[in-house]
Amino acid sequence: MAKIGYARVSSTGQSLDVQIDKLTAYGCVGDDNEIFQEKRSGTTDKRAELQACLKHLRKGDTLVITKLDRLARSTLHLTQIADDLDKREIQLVVLDQSIDTSTPTGRLLFNMLASIAEFETAIRKERQTDGIAKAQDKGVKFGAKPKLSPAEIAELKQKREAGVLIKDLMKEYGLGKTTVYRLLDLDKA
Repeated sequence: MAKIGYARVSSTGQSLDVQIDKLTAYGCVGDDNEIFQEKRSGTTDKRAELQACLKHLRKGDTLVITKLDRLARSTLHLTQIADDLDKREIQLVVLDQSIDTSTPTGRLLFNMLASIAEFETAIRKERQTDGIAKAQDKGVKFGAKPKLSPAEIAELKQKREAGVLIKDLMKEYGLGKTTVYRLLDLDKA
């Protein structure tokens, strides 16, 4: 019945100290207890320490985090993790939000917060979509700026037709191979 902590911050410039202190105070140190630490964005699923932490957990253990957003990259991901923990009979404790899934109240609170987070994400996405549409209506362009002007593209095509090698065009224009081929194929589609 170990208490396994997981602490994460998004960037290397941030400190894990506050989370580590809270997890330590809860008892995630000594004996079979452990704290997994990570400095990685929550939006990526390539979090080696999270994977190691989840793999380390055994039936009867408790996963302890300080906040829900430290654990999952989305509501769906959070629900998947919670389902996996539940199937493996592992409890989840979220210190700052007073969630303990070993109690009926804790499970209810967890599900309510997950639902609210999902609702907030949907509203945020809707607002973002509306904002993008309004900006486009006002003439705002999104995406990367073109690497070459139309005149430079025509010049690049002429040089290629004259036999200039792709690697030389890449060097001259400061472009990658894929970009050169894409620009050469613009009119062929």
